[in-house]
Amino acid sequence: MFILIVGYTTGVFDLFHVGHLNIIKSAKGMCDRLIVGVSTDELVSQYKDKQTVIPFDERCEILRNIQGVDCVVPQENMDKFEAWEKYKFDVLVVGDDWHGSQKWKDIEAKLCAVGVRVFYLPYTKGTSSSKINQILDDNRRPS
Repeated sequence: MFILIVGYTTGVFDLFHVGHLNIIKSAKGMCDRLIVGVSTDELVSQYKDKQTVIPFDERCEILRNIQGVDCVVPQENMDKFEAWEKYKFDVLVVGDDWHGSQKWKDIEAKLCAVGVRVFYLPYTKGTSSSKINQILDDNRRPS
């Protein structure tokens, strides 16, 4: 009998870079089918208080064309348990900046109760969309 393991990871995925690719590759290595939630422009505006550079539909299209991504879905809120109710994943992969916070301890406990394993991956050092954006801003300013 073959058991299909479904993984789920989310992100903004703005200004796609190697760190994003590393998370997707690592997440795919933990499952047979990978669902990627992409934060909507509205959600990013709410919780990061900024706008994306690349519009939501284009970020989704980029992800749909990344090897290892089996399904792309909108992330309209931060509730991972609600996402589990909808997608029934077995593995949740998140960045390690959340590890150890009370919020994530609570999320882990709730997901663990339904059999979901949570894995924290380190961010790729030296690269981030925020850093790329800052470099672009610095280079746009007249000297």
